[in-house]
Amino acid sequence: MSSLRLPVGRAVDFRHCQLLGLIGSTALAAGGVGAGALPVREVLAPDSGAAALGLVGAYFGLVVLIAAWALVGRAVRGPRPPGRRDLLVTLVLWAAPLVVAPPLFSRDVYSYLAQGAMVDARLDVYAYGPSRLGGPLTAEVAPLWRDTPAPYGPVFLALASAIAGSADFGTFSADRLTGGVLGMRLVALLGVALMALCLPRLAQYCGTDPSVALWLGALNPLVLLHLVGGAHNDAVMIGLLGAGLVAALGRRPVAAVVLVTLAALVKAPAALGLVAVVVLWARQPPWARAPWLSSTLAALCVCAATTAVTTALVGTGYGWLAALDTPVSPENWSLTSTLGRMSTAVLTDAGSGLAEFARHAVPVWHLLGLAATALAVLLAWRRHHLLRPVHALGLSLTAVALLGPAIRPWYVLWGLFLIAAAGPGRPLRRAAACASGVLALAVLPSGSAPDATQLALAVGGGLLALTALWGAHRFAHRPVGSTA
Repeated sequence: MSSLRLPVGRAVDFRHCQLLGLIGSTALAAGGVGAGALPVREVLAPDSGAAALGLVGAYFGLVVLIAAWALVGRAVRGPRPPGRRDLLVTLVLWAAPLVVAPPLFSRDVYSYLAQGAMVDARLDVYAYGPSRLGGPLTAEVAPLWRDTPAPYGPVFLALASAIAGSADFGTFSADRLTGGVLGMRLVALLGVALMALCLPRLAQYCGTDPSVALWLGALNPLVLLHLVGGAHNDAVMIGLLGAGLVAALGRRPVAAVVLVTLAALVKAPAALGLVAVVVLWARQPPWARAPWLSSTLAALCVCAATTAVTTALVGTGYGWLAALDTPVSPENWSLTSTLGRMSTAVLTDAGSGLAEFARHAVPVWHLLGLAATALAVLLAWRRHHLLRPVHALGLSLTAVALLGPAIRPWYVLWGLFLIAAAGPGRPLRRAAACASGVLALAVLPSGSAPDATQLALAVGGGLLALTALWGAHRFAHRPVGSTA
């Protein structure tokens, strides 16, 4: 129990924090064996003892990990803060158990593998869903997405195709599926590594503390849970976006446009990064005579050339542009989708006079959300574009995530990564940290919606962790000479 000792007051033992987080991520990984997003042949009945124990263990580890992260945040702001190397070592330590764990918090990694296998088989991923592929791999994809075309760009599909091809799903087996999942997780890890490398440099350019940026933007529980544990392609998008901004701030605008375009060819929201690159490009000679026109035209030309060359090399075509309107899942809990469902229920209950408008409620709220997003982006750039373009981009991507028709906890990382680097005021940084901790608890390790029993087990695991942490705190600070 002494390994869980927690500090009191302002003194924070960083080594104890490292160990505490490692215990948390290990417990989470172990719990994922019974309660994670397992292959369909290995999924345990929700009411089985192993699944219940796994869920309790996963939430125990999750709460311990969040507590360790919060304590590291105190250490970073303390009188003797840890260095960047210490924080990077901590990221590696905490991520290591999750690398070998089953997929966590989402089944999207199976969709990635199926889409990669479709590209490898010369099937049009922008016209058909994974069900067109057929075979056992399709059964691993969540039913909601089996008939949905891929909304991802050619850069990510090329990576997924390479992983699926190396796993050789023509002969399906559990070992090949495990190898494919590990391959996709390694791709995500490369994205996380790029994020961690870019954050200190972005923070230095923006005049902020690199250690605080690493703590909030890379050690964040959402990064560990969803980019490492869930192997989401957002890691590659954010990493390339960060590298593009580092290049732009380092006066390499052409390389910046290429990198940001590649990020957008993973997931489309990164295209907003081109605005920041144009702003930074316009400050540099010889563009200063007609900064906006010259830099915008130059950026568009480089972007178009990068897109054309990449698409030609991958050979998937431009169907991803039409696939950007991929349907939103009915149970999506974004703000606009939730308001749309509430409005639908009210109109339906209002009687025949208004019931006919009920089917339009969700689309109308989605349109209002898009309008609000556009307004928020314009306000962010109007206020910050000259002095703090990285901050403006972070606020813009946050608005896209929060006001869009669909949201997942890891979407928040699009903007949070840049907000961490841009050095906002303490209130915004504290709000981002609190939101990260809350969102880390929002999804079950299986990625499915909880029933009452699962919710009770998750709460029980979290309370067990809080009890253990409180007991460790009391034990570490018992009166001298006490035998308790």
